Amino acid sequence: MTEFPPPTGPPVTSATVVPSPTFAPPREPHPTLPVQVAGGAIIVLTASLLASKYLLDALIDFEWPVVVYVALLGIMGYGPSLLWVRYATRRWGSGRFFHDVGLRPEVGDLGWGPVVWLAAIGTQIVMGAIVLGLGVPLENNTDGIGDLTDDRTYVISIIITAVIAAPFVEEIVFRGLVMRGLRSRLPVVPTIALQAVLFGVAHIDPVRGTGNVGLVLVLSGVGAAFGGGAYLLRRIGPTIVAHAIFNGVVLILVLSNAQEWLQNNS
Repeated sequence: MTEFPPPTGPPVTSATVVPSPTFAPPREPHPTLPVQVAGGAIIVLTASLLASKYLLDALIDFEWPVVVYVALLGIMGYGPSLLWVRYATRRWGSGRFFHDVGLRPEVGDLGWGPVVWLAAIGTQIVMGAIVLGLGVPLENNTDGIGDLTDDRTYVISIIITAVIAAPFVEEIVFRGLVMRGLRSRLPVVPTIALQAVLFGVAHIDPVRGTGNVGLVLVLSGVGAAFGGGAYLLRRIGPTIVAHAIFNGVVLILVLSNAQEWLQNNS
């Protein structure tokens, strides 16, 4: 009978640890809020933006300094939304303002922000091509801004409003409250799509008439990019940065008359 040599490896016991494959921890689900939070946010923001424009028309005859009108436009347009966010987070959320809307600033936001901005530029180009190709009426929501570039106070105030106030408040409303409210009732893709359309609709100005149709479509594409970024990253810091860059670049083009030159030569 052939004898086998004794085993040379360590004995196998019940205490022997067998290595197992490791996986990345599962991503936390996208936080949600009751759907009435989203509905209230849309109603408050849309109503306040429209009211601010009609108020501006009513007060324009007083011939106050331009900066006063810009300040009134910002306070009336965005102030009520911040009050709604505060009420909604206390009524239906945890009571922590920033936490409930996904505003957790990180250094990485400065890196992800430009990435989301580039995605927004891409969707803007695609939607713009579709709008122009189909002949859909399109009005620019920056018309008139470049007419007062000689007023330095006006330029500073419009930059503060467009690059700081608007990105902060609109991202809290749309990618914070609205997305989280819709997500409690809808799958991911319809949630991102619907909040994007609502984002576009919120920028309607009765003065533009049918030109609002193309503007809503283009801004809906931008809103979709912002919404996708907020969903994937689970926070809105990067979208605030992206939104600020987006508005800032537009203002640079308008205030430098580069936008008019591009339109005339396109």
